[in-house]
Amino acid sequence: MFLYNSLSKLDNYSIHSDWRLLSDYVPLTIVIPIAKEYIISSKYFIIKDSKEESTFIKDLINYIRNIDTSNISDITSLDRAVNEFASTCQN
Repeated sequence: MFLYNSLSKLDNYSIHSDWRLLSDYVPLTIVIPIAKEYIISSKYFIIKDSKEESTFIKDLINYIRNIDTSNISDITSLDRAVNEFASTCQN
């Protein structure tokens, strides 16, 4: 599960060190609030092996290729690249 860094709405987690038992890992739980609201959504279909599918894949490859990953040296620069990728996928 990937979440935006510093998202205050999802900053409600608990670390359960007493649940660890024989595992090397400590379980983490998070509460994600779900509001009752109507979200407008649309679905678009691309026919497999069509010209539209080929164009879509080429465009997606170009978008990903153009994300600047040359200077990822800290959390801030990684967060920038991830947000840029997420923004590209939403378009």
